[in-house]
Amino acid sequence: MSDHHDDHDGGGHTHEGGGGHAGHAHGVSADADRRWLMTALMLIGVFMLAEVVVGALANSLALISDAAHMLTDVASIVLALIAMRLAARPAKGQFTYGLKRVEILSAQANGLTLLLLSVWLAYEAVRRLISPPQVTGGLVLLTALIGVAVNLVATWCISKANRTSLNVEGAYQHILTDLFGFIATAIAGAIVLTTGFARADAIASLLVVVLMLKAGYGLVRDSGRIFLEAAPAGLDPDVLGDRLAAQDAVVEVHDLHVWQITSGQPALSAHVLVQPGGDCHAVRRGLQSLLREQYRIGHATLQVDHVGDDGAPELLQITTPAGGHRDPHCDNAHGPVHRPGPHMH
Repeated sequence: MSDHHDDHDGGGHTHEGGGGHAGHAHGVSADADRRWLMTALMLIGVFMLAEVVVGALANSLALISDAAHMLTDVASIVLALIAMRLAARPAKGQFTYGLKRVEILSAQANGLTLLLLSVWLAYEAVRRLISPPQVTGGLVLLTALIGVAVNLVATWCISKANRTSLNVEGAYQHILTDLFGFIATAIAGAIVLTTGFARADAIASLLVVVLMLKAGYGLVRDSGRIFLEAAPAGLDPDVLGDRLAAQDAVVEVHDLHVWQITSGQPALSAHVLVQPGGDCHAVRRGLQSLLREQYRIGHATLQVDHVGDDGAPELLQITTPAGGHRDPHCDNAHGPVHRPGPHMH
């Protein structure tokens, strides 16, 4: 008999450990995340307004660029808060996973704003390197030092939230980059104040641009991997498939897919063939336990069949056997076939 199972550990979608938003990996609740983000938002919003005024008075691109970056900080935190609220809504209707990937949209938006803003700041910095304006070094230094203190507190606040969420990590990267930017601006202000070297202001802006490019690229790359349904970073699907195929009574594993629903929520599906007369239920439970305990994949759907359940002696595999028989289930199969022992993928 064919034995098909869509198993989710006892009938429900289980997100083991830190897999789900119902319980963050390090024990921080969603409400606590929102409180930390709101605290950081208020600190940064107030200081950003003051910095715009001081930057204009001091004629400092470094301060204005920091203020512009802080504006994206504010937007990133607001976006993160909205995304967290939407992602918490239960799955229903056509959104069978809920709105969990709104958080990934937020992370990607944060990454893109960092990249776009860095291009504009790089252009302005190069222009000021060629023709440097007068910069009030003392005002720049004082404002930057206050900015360092504000961003240290804001960075600490967001570091207390659940950074396994790519959404929260996006806001964190914005503020961390801003902190480094203020340190560079403070150094530039001190140089201008003590030596009169006005180009130090533009050089500090270029250093901030490098940090923004690095953080922005990382966010776009990681969110892009989730949208393209790539396997979680550090997990090799071929190695995992071979591991599943090596378990007792398993003859073949194919149609293996591993992806992430959202950050920290990996999922898996596969078609598993077991020996004739083998206990499909025991095999399924064993594979579920392996995935949950050693790979932290609690959301797994396994279709388990006996070899030759359709009356043919051949394996139900995605490659066509010598007799020409092919399992209809596998007409549009994807990926390599995994079997016990050495084999090619």
